[in-house]
Amino acid sequence: MRTKFSSRILAASSVLALGLTATACGGAKTGDTATSESCVDTSGDTIKIGFLNSLSGTMAISETTVFKSLSMAAKEINADGGVLGKKLEIVSEDGQSEPTVFAEKATKLIQDDCVAAVFGGWTSSSRKAMLPVFEGNDALLFYPVQYEGLESSHNIFYTGATTNQQIIPALDFLKQEKKIKSIFLVGSDYVFPRTANKIIKQYAAANGIKVLGEEYQPLGSTDFGTVVDKVKAAGADAVFNTLNGDSNVAFFKEYKGKGLTASAMPVLSVSIAEEEVPGVGVGNLEGQYTAWNYYQTIDSPTNQKFVTDFKAANGAKAVTSDPMEAAYTSLYLWKGMVEKADSFDVEDVIDASDGVSYDAPEGTVEVDGENHHIAKTALIGQVNSEGLIDTVWSSDKPIEPDPYLKSYDWWKN
Repeated sequence: MRTKFSSRILAASSVLALGLTATACGGAKTGDTATSESCVDTSGDTIKIGFLNSLSGTMAISETTVFKSLSMAAKEINADGGVLGKKLEIVSEDGQSEPTVFAEKATKLIQDDCVAAVFGGWTSSSRKAMLPVFEGNDALLFYPVQYEGLESSHNIFYTGATTNQQIIPALDFLKQEKKIKSIFLVGSDYVFPRTANKIIKQYAAANGIKVLGEEYQPLGSTDFGTVVDKVKAAGADAVFNTLNGDSNVAFFKEYKGKGLTASAMPVLSVSIAEEEVPGVGVGNLEGQYTAWNYYQTIDSPTNQKFVTDFKAANGAKAVTSDPMEAAYTSLYLWKGMVEKADSFDVEDVIDASDGVSYDAPEGTVEVDGENHHIAKTALIGQVNSEGLIDTVWSSDKPIEPDPYLKSYDWWKN
C-alpha cells in the first residue's frame, strides 16, 4: 500500500524541551500502552522530536541551514494540526562537528528528552558514531545527507542519496559527457571520502579511466598548497572532490590561485551545495560541477513555493540546497509513516514505512521499506555567476536505492 500526502512550509525556530512527565527508558508511557526500550510519552497534546545538527565547528557552514529547514517543516506541521493531533515539541542539540558529541547528544535526546525520533547528522563519521546509539536504544534517526553507501540500519532512514544515486551518476557524466580518461581524487580524511574513493577506483578500473592521484587532508584543514601542486602536476582530465566543510574554501582558493580552471580541469564536488558557494566564493566556483538530487533552480511549483517560503523565513539572501531539502522532506516522511501506522511506536513506524511517499521540492520520493533509503533523481549541476547551480544533466527517472551496489558487476567490497 502506498500513502501520499502533501504539506506546506513556513518559518520556525527551535523551542526548549518542556520536561513532560515520562518514565525512564525501559518503562515508557505511550498513551495507555507501555512499549519496551522507550520513554516516549504520548499521553499529552505534544510529542517531542530531536534536531541534532552542527551549529558550531567546521561543519556549521553546512549544517546550520539543515536546522533551519527542519524548523521550517516543524512549524508548518504544527500549523496544520501536528501529527496524529499532537503538536511537535522540538529539542535541539549542537553536534559541534564532533562525532563523539553527536553520540552523546543522541543518547541524551533518546534517554533524557524521550524524543520520538531524531533528525540530523551530516558527516559519515557522525552517523557511524550515532548508529549503535540508535540501534541499542531501538530509536529512530532520519539522516539527510548523501553518503558512501554500504550501510542500512533497522533504526535509520537515509533521505539523502546513496552511492548509485549520486557518485556513480557523477562518474557516468564525467565519462559520457566530458569524455574523461583520467581523474584525480581529493577528499577529507574520514570514512565517506575514503569509502567513496574505493568505489570510484573500482569504477575507474572497469571503465578505462586512470586514477592519477589520491590525496586526503584532515577534516577542517586549510592547507592545500601541496595538494593542489600535485593535482596540477598530474594533469588529470578532471578532479573528483569529496572534501567536506570549510576545507573547500581553502582548496578552491588555492586551485584558482594556481591557474587551474573549470574549463581546463573541471572539479566535480559531492558536498558543495548552494549554501556553501558564498563561503567558498562564487569567483572560485563558477563553472565547476556538483552532483546532487536537488537544486534551488529546479523549475516546479512545489520547489518555487519551498524557495519562497524559506527566503521569507530566513531573508532574501537565503538559499536552499540538497541536504536541507532532504532534511525537510525527512520530517514529512516520518509524519507520513506515523500517520500510516497510527502510532508513534518505533517498530510500528518502521513496519509502516514501505511505500510512504511525499511530493518534495526535488520531486516525488518514496521510501524503500527494506533498506530504508528513498528513490531519487540524480542531477549534475554547474555553478553559475550568481552563485546558484544550474542542472546540466539528470537521470531519466528516480533511481531506486542500491546501497550495497548489488547491481554493479565491477564492485567488490
